[in-house]
Amino acid sequence: MKEPLDLKDVMISSDSSLLDTAAILRFLHDSYWASRRSESKILDSLKGSVCFGAYYNGRQIGFARVVTDGATVYWLCDVYVDPAYRAQGVGKKLIATITGHPDYRNLFGILATRDAHGLYEQFGFVRDHGKTLTRTPDFLRK
Repeated sequence: MKEPLDLKDVMISSDSSLLDTAAILRFLHDSYWASRRSESKILDSLKGSVCFGAYYNGRQIGFARVVTDGATVYWLCDVYVDPAYRAQGVGKKLIATITGHPDYRNLFGILATRDAHGLYEQFGFVRDHGKTLTRTPDFLRK
């Protein structure tokens, strides 16, 4: 059963000190794309990425990871929202925060998804070859 929430009470942050690694491990092991990743591989991936968490009432309810060169491109991956909080705007708030972030808004964005194209297309990502999407930087879209 979904737990109702007030989206204004959901905080999105890239502060790594807030990350709940146990929750992230659980999220990714429950996902279709990372269920076979080892715990050590997941923890190493966190160290090499900018990680965004979604938090509600002091609990991590969502996660996304950004891998970037900081100058031209970023890869958005491991986006996950706890099933108890889905379909309430948490994923949209998470993606809006990342795509609107000053460090990423003018970089090419890349991601792959099997089933969430509609979510990402709302934020300027465009379908490419099946499950791959790319996002043109804001300065090129205007």
